[in-house]
Amino acid sequence: MKVLIASDIHGSAYYAKKLIEAFEKEQADKLLLLGDILYHGPRNDLPKDYNPKEVIPLLNNIKDKILCVRGNCDAEVDQMVLEFPLMDDYKCIEINNVKLFMTHGHIYNKDNLPKDINYNILLMGHTHVPLLEKINNIYLINPGSTSIPKNESHHGYIIFDGNTFIWKDFSGDIKKYLQLYNE
Repeated sequence: MKVLIASDIHGSAYYAKKLIEAFEKEQADKLLLLGDILYHGPRNDLPKDYNPKEVIPLLNNIKDKILCVRGNCDAEVDQMVLEFPLMDDYKCIEINNVKLFMTHGHIYNKDNLPKDINYNILLMGHTHVPLLEKINNIYLINPGSTSIPKNESHHGYIIFDGNTFIWKDFSGDIKKYLQLYNE
């Protein structure tokens, strides 16, 4: 299975369209969204083409392919318009025998790892800064932000095929990758 991992759309219709285009081009099976879907939040500037009402149908059109967790800017009112589950603080999933813990990153993160849960990979967003590293046998993966990247990072996403995480910008250029197992 191949998945596309993204976070922090923050209501940008422009980058939501770029994300859907990348999802189709990459021919991913699932889109894993790590929260902050529609609202830009009080600490962020408005992203390019801020239009949450336009983002809604873009995502609802592929609702059967989306797995999503709630970000700190997501609210119950967002769940009323999005046709896929949004309100879980985390999800545990398995892809090609690899156990992933999906969360936004404002509760569980590099400094507050989930406990008493069996996982190999912590997927998180929130910081708007990409991260691909291994600490104490746990892989920490953050795709950065699709719409409001920080620390001079790029608008982008991560592709995961069960063994390799590839962080790309929306031009398709590989910025970084991390391989779990040597083949």
